[in-house]
Amino acid sequence: MKRRSFLKKLGISTAGAMVLPYILPTGRLFAATGSQLAQHVVYVMFAGGVRQQESVLQRYVSDAQNFPVEGNIMLNMLNGAQPMIKQVYGTDPAGQPRGSAPIPQILSNTLQTQGTLFPEVRATTAGHFSGLNTLLTGNTGVTQGLRQKPVFPTVFEYLRRHTNTPASKVWFIGNRIGNSIPLLNYSEHPQYGMQYGANFLAPNVTFSPSGFTHLSNAKVYHPEEELAPMLQMKYFLNNSYNSNGGIALPEIGNSEQEKQDIREFIRQLYQRQAAGQVVMPPIADNGDLRNVGYACEVMKRFKPALTVVNMDAVDGCHSNFTGYLRSLHRADHAVGFLWNYIQTQIPEMANNTIILISPEHGRNLQPNPIQDENDWYAYDHSDQNSLRVFSLMAGPNVPANLSVGSATNPRGLLTDNVLTIAEILGFKADVQASGLLAGGSQSLFDRI
Repeated sequence: MKRRSFLKKLGISTAGAMVLPYILPTGRLFAATGSQLAQHVVYVMFAGGVRQQESVLQRYVSDAQNFPVEGNIMLNMLNGAQPMIKQVYGTDPAGQPRGSAPIPQILSNTLQTQGTLFPEVRATTAGHFSGLNTLLTGNTGVTQGLRQKPVFPTVFEYLRRHTNTPASKVWFIGNRIGNSIPLLNYSEHPQYGMQYGANFLAPNVTFSPSGFTHLSNAKVYHPEEELAPMLQMKYFLNNSYNSNGGIALPEIGNSEQEKQDIREFIRQLYQRQAAGQVVMPPIADNGDLRNVGYACEVMKRFKPALTVVNMDAVDGCHSNFTGYLRSLHRADHAVGFLWNYIQTQIPEMANNTIILISPEHGRNLQPNPIQDENDWYAYDHSDQNSLRVFSLMAGPNVPANLSVGSATNPRGLLTDNVLTIAEILGFKADVQASGLLAGGSQSLFDRI
């Protein structure tokens, strides 16, 4: 049997070709039709279900646990003093109560001070996957289930089709491969699709101990003499994707030069990981924080026009409110580190990048019956309070120290974000002309 035929039947080519686990092609079609507000966008899907009361309202445990302590635990993103007692969200100094040392603030000026906060934005769904679809497509898709590609085009496809942006300049950094996260990098829409998708990287899988064991050498195996390690690698990848129901991911590629650049990037990252040299926030004790570290590595290497970073550690709020507070505090820490890294370590993106941050939905007003180690009640997401979220953006051409909207006057929809990114990168008219956004969507710049 010929080598190529053998590898095709085995469902595997080389470690480098699958390590991302998949990488996408360049493409062209249309030139950009508008002027840019910045050359780079970093879009943080502050996901996992962030309750309005503990985030922008800064109620801490006052509303949630009927205990009169308020304060801000998102010190890099929002203005406001932190709680002075009942601090359970930080680190654990020796001999001190759990979480009693808040993580020091990284940014000298909060993103709220640097930019524009929309404190009352409306989500259209209280489901995680449909919420992520909304953030990436600008449409609701509320009936779409798991294990299905988006029905409407993603912001990745709009950008690449309408601006001739290469694949290596568009990245989706997913914190995991469960919950169909890898399916969100392009849609099934007939006018867009795979050829306009984003490079997807799940660092917490690719750079996990198993990933290091099976993928770090990025070599080409001989199909007859080295069948065993090939089968081990295939098993690792298949096992990683069991949560997606065994869906066969398409074999798609960048240009040959982009493939080589990405393969070399991954190879070097494995070496730097082994040497303890990968960029990481000062506190990197959960998957969200590590994900942001690798996102910084991607930006440092490729200077993408669009980088989307997903977080979801706060989803632990279903059963552990204390853990939710800790994850929310750490997510803010991650965002502060990411923004500071761009401004201080990536000169090509410094002062030329706009950051946009939104949760995919909120959480319930009333708790469920589950209590954690502090006897604090947990929260699910299903009621109208779950549709209350915020959006925050900062960077060049974004008005500073501005708040738009209020609880009595909500301003903005989560479906606005795709059009906002399109305006920043200069293809707003193309997205509007597609007619594929949810009704009532506007750029956030138009809502100011």
